[in-house]
Amino acid sequence: MDSKALLKKLVETESPSHDPAAVNCVADLVIAEARQLGAEIQTLENQIVGKHVVAKWGSGAENFLFLCHMDTVFPIGTLQSMPYREADGKIFGPGVLDMKAGIAICLSAIAELQKINSLNRSITLLCTSDEEIGSDSSRKHIEELARQAQLVLVFEAALPDGALKTWRKGVGHFHLEARGRAAHAGGDHAQGRNAIEEIAHQTLALQKLTDYAKQTTLNVGVIRGGTTSNVVPNQASIEVDVRVLQPDEWTRIEAEVNRLQPVLDGTALQITGQLNRPPMPFDHTMQTTFAKAKNIAARIGMELKAGGTGGGSDGNFVAALGVPVLDGMGAVGEGYHSEREFIYADSLAEKKNLLVELIKRW
Repeated sequence: MDSKALLKKLVETESPSHDPAAVNCVADLVIAEARQLGAEIQTLENQIVGKHVVAKWGSGAENFLFLCHMDTVFPIGTLQSMPYREADGKIFGPGVLDMKAGIAICLSAIAELQKINSLNRSITLLCTSDEEIGSDSSRKHIEELARQAQLVLVFEAALPDGALKTWRKGVGHFHLEARGRAAHAGGDHAQGRNAIEEIAHQTLALQKLTDYAKQTTLNVGVIRGGTTSNVVPNQASIEVDVRVLQPDEWTRIEAEVNRLQPVLDGTALQITGQLNRPPMPFDHTMQTTFAKAKNIAARIGMELKAGGTGGGSDGNFVAALGVPVLDGMGAVGEGYHSEREFIYADSLAEKKNLLVELIKRW
């Protein structure tokens, strides 16, 4: 299989998360390629985002799960200003790194295993359609298939130095809304209760919950409120991103946030939030899994490195189940989610060879 040709087709089929029809076009490409490789196909439909694809090869107790996602952050039309292209050993294009190269690596590894008669394990490839927007509809499928797996491999991009992602922070979110009382800013100012002022107090309180020593961060990233400058605003809200590395930190943060009270008389607060992705710590299971992969990689002259990131992935769900997982199995590159996104072309073959060796020797 020509992995570059497949990657070009995938990248040139734009697939923003919020456009189910567009994501389904990528799903149809994956289905066609997997069927050519003899896969048993199942499509998982839903009412909100594109369909998810499950492709299965082989049988037996030793089951490996490959996790990929087909959606990207780039809107339709991005190809006009950011076309697929190769230059100086790099491949550019929307979603090429995050994570269409991962899909190409998976399918080319399957083809290689078949070619050398080494596809003697049970392999399941799950390609989802909503990872970039939280995996709300796919999470149950990820967890169900992960519980049946001996090893889960996540084809998100590697770190820029090629390291696998052996830890990730958990990702949570809060929405705070302040309610006040509207009034004329000139003629009746004293009778108003400024919701923006109230939400400003809450913003400062939330930011102070950041604890760098524990690698816990809170970021008030969006603020909304008011109508015109001559009206005391009766409503304001903020969106808060939370990242935690230690598993018990979310419990602490959630309790602190839910204890927040209005500062200004006559105002009220409404607080909602949840932990979307639990942390993926570098615990004993992860250390053991990485050490085994490192030893296998050394057989083909590859030195695996371990690293981590504050970003989340579907690997977070798997780690929380206690199932061995290796994340960052995708291509090596930089600039994901930006107009600079690219992969190093050589990393396609390198990661394919690593995957083949892991499946043969695990």
